[in-house]
Amino acid sequence: MSEPAAKADASPPAVAADWRVRILLPIGLLLVGLLARSWRVRVRNAEGWQRLRAENKPWVFALWHATLLPVAWRHSNEGVAVLVSQHRDGELIARVLAAWGNTTVRGSTTRGGSRALLAMIKELERGVVVAVTPDGPQGPALKFQPGTLVAAQRANVPVVPILMHADRAWRLKSWDRFTIPKFFARVTFAYGDPTMVGGSSPREAAADAARFDAIMHQVQKVADA
Repeated sequence: MSEPAAKADASPPAVAADWRVRILLPIGLLLVGLLARSWRVRVRNAEGWQRLRAENKPWVFALWHATLLPVAWRHSNEGVAVLVSQHRDGELIARVLAAWGNTTVRGSTTRGGSRALLAMIKELERGVVVAVTPDGPQGPALKFQPGTLVAAQRANVPVVPILMHADRAWRLKSWDRFTIPKFFARVTFAYGDPTMVGGSSPREAAADAARFDAIMHQVQKVADA
C-alpha cells in the first residue's frame, strides 16, 4: 500500500459502486412507488397511535425487519426517525428512507448500541416518533431484542407494534426473509395498542422483552386474519 499506484487502483470500485447507487436508486424508487400504489391496503387498529399523534406525543414503532420496505412506504413523509444499521446495506436503506421523507438514526441496539440508544432517546425527547426493527440488524428473525425497550423506558414513551401481511409477496433468501408485496397484493397493516415498558431500570426493561415478543405475535395474527 506504499505505492501511489496501489492506492489509485483501490478506489475505483468504491466510486463505481457509488455511481451505480446514484443511477439505480431513482429507478428503484420509481419502481417501488409504482408497485406500492398498486397494493390494496387494509389498516387495522390504528386508533392508538393516531390518538398519540393528535396529542403531539412521541412513541416507538416496533416492526419486524422483514417488513421494513412496505411499512416505511406506508409511513412515508411523516418525519419518522428510523433506526438503521451502519452496514453497507444500511446506507442504501437510509437513502431510500430519506427519499420517502423520513430521517434515520444510524447504529444498532445490539451491536455498539450505546450511541444508537442515546440518539433514539434524544429524538424521542424532542417529540420525534422513532421506528425500530427489534429483530435487526441480523436476527434472530422475529425475536424481540431488548434494546428498543430500554430506549422507550428511558424516554417514558409507549411502544406501538406494526405488523404486516401480504397475500402475495416476494421473499428474499436473506436471514429475515425480507418481504416485498407483489403487484396488486392485498396488504394489511395491523397496529398494537400503545404499551408502556415495565420497570424503571434497563434490566427490568430487558426482562419485559418476552411480553413484547408475545404482543408482536398476537398482532401478527390480527394482520393475518
